[in-house]
Amino acid sequence: MAETSTSIQAVDSLSANEFRVEINGVAASGIFGVSGLHSRSVDLEAGKFVNQPVLITKMVQRDPDLPFNAWIRETLANPTAKIVRQVAIVAMDEGVETRRWVLKDAWISAVAYSDFDSGSDQLVEERITMQHSGVEEVW
Repeated sequence: MAETSTSIQAVDSLSANEFRVEINGVAASGIFGVSGLHSRSVDLEAGKFVNQPVLITKMVQRDPDLPFNAWIRETLANPTAKIVRQVAIVAMDEGVETRRWVLKDAWISAVAYSDFDSGSDQLVEERITMQHSGVEEVW
């Protein structure tokens, strides 16, 4: 009788729920999600690269010294200035960094909030739209 062997193959993929966000190298807490991340985006008609905005969704937090709160306060105090930070979206696999996307010279272009609703038990979300001067992908 012929012997059959079975082997288990590891899947080389990323889980969307294992990530962190860093601002100037400091991990930000309370992050729900990141959307709109593009390593490369080209406008073929114009023949140029386009830096797409990135949206960070996070919980509203009280501590004024947390990285996002400090950045938002500084941005609101200087409404016509681009207050820049280096923002990294870091993909993790079982606690080990596997890849990072660094938004160079990121600045906050909008801050919005989820609805306040007396009939809801959901946390209020802070939605931060960031512009940037490009993405560096580090493997």
